Amino acid sequence: MSQLKQIQAQMTLTGLSSNSFASSRLIAFCAISECRNLGYCSQILYNSNNPNVFSWNVAIRGYSESENMEEGVVLYKRMLRDGGSSRPDNYTHTYLLKVCAGLSWKLMGDEIVGHVLQMGFDSYMYVHNAVIHMLVSCGELIKARKVFDESCVRDLVSWNSLINGYVRRGLACEALGIYREMEVERVKPDEVTMIGVVSSCAQLGDLNCGREFHQYIEENRLELTVPLSNALMDMYAKCGNLEEAQAIFDSMENRTIVSWTTMIMGYAKLGFLGIARKLFYEQPEKSVISWNAIIGGYVQAKHSKEALALFHEMQASDIKPDEVTMVNCLSACSQLGAIDVGIWIHRYIEKHNIFLNVALGTALVDMYAKCGNITKALQVFREMPQRNSLTWTAVICGLALHGKAHDALSYFLMMIDSGLVPDEITFIGVLSACCHGGLVDEGRKYFAQMSFKFNIFPKLKHYSCMVDLLGRAGHLEEAEELIKCMPMEADAVLWGALFFACRIHGNVTMGERAALKLLELDPGDSGIYVLLANMYGDANMWEEAKKVRKMMVERGVEKTPGCSSIEVNGIVYEFIVRDKSHPQSEQIYECLVQLTRQSELVYPIYL
Repeated sequence: MSQLKQIQAQMTLTGLSSNSFASSRLIAFCAISECRNLGYCSQILYNSNNPNVFSWNVAIRGYSESENMEEGVVLYKRMLRDGGSSRPDNYTHTYLLKVCAGLSWKLMGDEIVGHVLQMGFDSYMYVHNAVIHMLVSCGELIKARKVFDESCVRDLVSWNSLINGYVRRGLACEALGIYREMEVERVKPDEVTMIGVVSSCAQLGDLNCGREFHQYIEENRLELTVPLSNALMDMYAKCGNLEEAQAIFDSMENRTIVSWTTMIMGYAKLGFLGIARKLFYEQPEKSVISWNAIIGGYVQAKHSKEALALFHEMQASDIKPDEVTMVNCLSACSQLGAIDVGIWIHRYIEKHNIFLNVALGTALVDMYAKCGNITKALQVFREMPQRNSLTWTAVICGLALHGKAHDALSYFLMMIDSGLVPDEITFIGVLSACCHGGLVDEGRKYFAQMSFKFNIFPKLKHYSCMVDLLGRAGHLEEAEELIKCMPMEADAVLWGALFFACRIHGNVTMGERAALKLLELDPGDSGIYVLLANMYGDANMWEEAKKVRKMMVERGVEKTPGCSSIEVNGIVYEFIVRDKSHPQSEQIYECLVQLTRQSELVYPIYL
């Protein structure tokens, strides 16, 4: 760069700087060479006498390929104002469309497309493809398809832009449909096409289709580029075939961060946390995405303590956490009920100015609600600038969890009024609220609305809520009839809800039927035997109670020891009955003895 400045000084001294061709070479070097300096590029451009259109274009191109893409639009507007005889041409608009695509600037993109049509540049294939790419990047798939269909000439880039645009928006079936159209028109796919269709198979979990494309790649000797290898690995991992994914990973000479992260996520999501962690520590260069993959894997597997421990490791590694990291950590706190850690993470977010997007705000609401502070959950909810259906669902489920049935239903109605559509989980919250509040009529109404109003077909959890609601209210026959009329087999949760309701209302006959179903589903569950024996005992049916306990002994079923956990100073401790694994177990048991003695002095135990 110092030599470049010397050259510029010589050009100024000799008067060569007024030569537009010479200046354009200097600007091009600053804009698109390996040693580029875009700030200096703009400085030369602004100080040039009547720079030509090439100079403006190459500077805009440089910004379109940088992290400061928006500066390309600034240059364009200055070109319109100060460009003199240099007017935007077809190349100018191609680079501007790339900027709009990269930033998802829909309005500016539409403005540029208007200029393209006005000036007749849409007849150029590369401009036409840039328009399609911009539209799909901004989520305007219908418009992109219309432009594509109305085009007289389409090349492979046109097809690839459309296919990959649909894939990025999660429309895998549509993307594969476009590929089949491409086959009919006998357009030969390349590596970029294969990335799109293989990614579609990954989204659909379609292993057979993915293998078909892998075979096509091998038979047609397409170049197995790093991005294509990563796409194949991702497809096999998401389809549950880690052996094939590992084989591709092992065969790669150059592995990127994406390659390592794909394998780590694949193993973690299928529960192979040991292998995932081993790969993670073997990874030569880690990014925030790598850390998010391993932390998220542990959270998904409900190993929340280990997830938080990894987060502390991440902090020590000087990798800065992002919004995804915080969402994972808050989910871990929700699972553990670790509110102190959750509060610390909330403060960390505020201290480090981490952007509170909808996902992160929703995770905070969920954490506070599940950790017992519904007031703070509502405060965070109200302070969020944007909310989606998941945010509303989190607060509805939180209110239901805290027994605030009427508030939960009020928020549900507000959600509907805001134009958002509830999903299956929203209705679990609504039905749970009805259950906690004993709102039988409301529960029946919303359960019916799921199908006929919102086109959501009830799952096992929805039926469980309804059986629990009806059973608690004493409508045992209706609850049992609902189980019989279900389109799927009832699980242990459903029969358990009916069984507990029968115990509450003393219906031994129906309780026996529910208990027998539970024992069919899980004959080794000691809790069912104990509760059934207790139900007989409550009804003074001592012989039946004795038979149940005898059956338990004959089948070798042992009572599962109780387990509890407590959070102290941000650390969650877990204890099992008669557990002596804790390093301070002697002091703990001594303290329990002292507490027992003190309680006996205050509340004497009469035997």
